Amino acid sequence: MGACETIIEGVIPTGGLRLDRALADVSGLSRERIKALMDEGRVALAGKTAAQASLKPAEGTPFSIRVPEATPAEAAAQDIPLSVVYEDAHLIVVDKPAGLVVHPAAGNPDGTLVNALLHHCRGQLSGIGGVARPGIVHRIDKDTSGLLVVAKTDAAHEGLARQFADHSIHRVYQAVTTGVPVPAAGTVRGAIGRSERDRKKMALVSEGRGKHAVTHYRTIEVLSGAALVECRLETGRTHQVRVHLASIGHALVGDPVYGRTSSQHKPLLARLGFRRQALHAAELGFIHPASGDSVRFASPTPVDLRTLIVELGGHGG
Repeated sequence: MGACETIIEGVIPTGGLRLDRALADVSGLSRERIKALMDEGRVALAGKTAAQASLKPAEGTPFSIRVPEATPAEAAAQDIPLSVVYEDAHLIVVDKPAGLVVHPAAGNPDGTLVNALLHHCRGQLSGIGGVARPGIVHRIDKDTSGLLVVAKTDAAHEGLARQFADHSIHRVYQAVTTGVPVPAAGTVRGAIGRSERDRKKMALVSEGRGKHAVTHYRTIEVLSGAALVECRLETGRTHQVRVHLASIGHALVGDPVYGRTSSQHKPLLARLGFRRQALHAAELGFIHPASGDSVRFASPTPVDLRTLIVELGGHGG
């Protein structure tokens, strides 16, 4: 055994399953990670190297998996304050403030949520695909606030990603729109993809060019030249709420990309120093990938958004 390897040993608990699935069930590793370890010759059945993921071993067959130590993430750990809503050995739910980028990228190499999580979760990350990093399964725009779930383990990452892929995640957003939607409640359906006019923007496109997207909305409160709207996402596409509401003529207040600040709201936004789209990820629910329990979390309306709503004549939560 290498100096930096962990050995996972046991017996196949149930016969008739594919080897990658059976080992994933008992090891806490994802099926993709199992397949990668098999390709590296690190999986053995009854003392012999196993290389066929589709093999269906008999119940009680002994196995061993040699898992190398996760390699360090490329991003640097940084001591950035985090608002942690929930945390266990498998995942963490954070309440992201507006202004914080989720993932390092060109233009934002550090100072991101990932950098903060690498510091907060140091020593707790078992490795996503063999790298000691937090498993980002969904993102929130830099200037959108609210709830985000992040995996700590390979298995949790796979389980959460599967739920996002099949659209079973519960996600509710609060939005302040320009004008009042008519009808007061409805559903916006329209594929979302890159705009042909501006590749930095998303837009409604034909189904063949973009990804199917569905947003259910309902007006919570009529404000002065605006409305507080609740949006429930049936799908989760890039800029989905912003694009869909703009497509029905009600872009988000403060949205610099998909809307124009009205002459009515411009002085108010300047006075408040409100420099973001009025959007907050208020509710997040999913099946816990380890326990199987249904969990749901809520985030209160942040101060800047609550102040905006009050100034527009609303109750502000």
